[in-house]
Amino acid sequence: MGALLCSPLALAQNYTDEHPEVQPFVQEMQQEHGFSQEYVRSLLANAERRQPILDAISRPAERVRPWHEYRAIFITDQRIREGLAFWDAHTETLARAEAEYGVEAEVILAILGVETFYGRIKGSHRVIDALTTLGFDYPPRAEFFRRQLKSFLVLTREQQMDPLALTGSYAGAMGYPQFIPSSYQAFAVDFDDDGKVDIWNNPADAIGSVANYFREHNWQHGATVAVAAEVAGERFAEGVTVPDGLEARRSLGELRALGWQPQVELADSQEVMAFEFDAGDGMQYWLGLDNLYVITRYNRSVMYAMVVHQLAELLKEARQ
Repeated sequence: MGALLCSPLALAQNYTDEHPEVQPFVQEMQQEHGFSQEYVRSLLANAERRQPILDAISRPAERVRPWHEYRAIFITDQRIREGLAFWDAHTETLARAEAEYGVEAEVILAILGVETFYGRIKGSHRVIDALTTLGFDYPPRAEFFRRQLKSFLVLTREQQMDPLALTGSYAGAMGYPQFIPSSYQAFAVDFDDDGKVDIWNNPADAIGSVANYFREHNWQHGATVAVAAEVAGERFAEGVTVPDGLEARRSLGELRALGWQPQVELADSQEVMAFEFDAGDGMQYWLGLDNLYVITRYNRSVMYAMVVHQLAELLKEARQ
């Protein structure tokens, strides 16, 4: 399916001036960031067009898993056990990140656990292949990925990294925390002060970078993330937040009138998101507060946010 998106000129296995998008990009990199045209051209000529990347991003969305199946992928004894081992290995770094950025150690851990199994599964595609393939041969989002390619080349120059050697996901997400290049530029930090911001191989930089990301998205230390709720009556479904409407809020007072009842005490003025999940043996109902919304800034999915939250809670409980 991905090949259908490409012109005949785009079917070459690398990116030279024969591709209609290459020369304009080369000129932009010179004008906007001071790169030599020869250098950018040589990098693109060494990038490979990867059909598996186009297939991965072009295929219809995978079947939406019900909550109980999705949760079972990430909430496992092994993920908790390895999370605790990672915590033991990086106790001081996690504590310092919590102190400096106000983000709990278990939340940082849960992000790393869900994203890459604490750095074990970081992606095997060359980042330059992913970003050139999508930036030049995937018209639906080509502009976005060309911007990411620009960011990638700038960051590799700043950090003196080889842009042909770094690997990540099929969409160009990188390292322990799976940052896209623009997120790297905005939020990645040199947390061990060694002069490099290395989220691929340096757990300290990864920990600090995740903490910084959450702080910059207004994480509130110690605040409630989500609470379970019970529902009753015939109108409770009117309160459910639309999956793509995560900015939507209702006051708890409004939800109470529709039949929602939180299982902990909350003020009627509290603005919340309301969700229902298929737990396999019945439905679960949850109210998400501001910190849950912050987690969705990392991945725009309430199921993702809830699995991060629950993994964090389980890691914290097992640590005590």
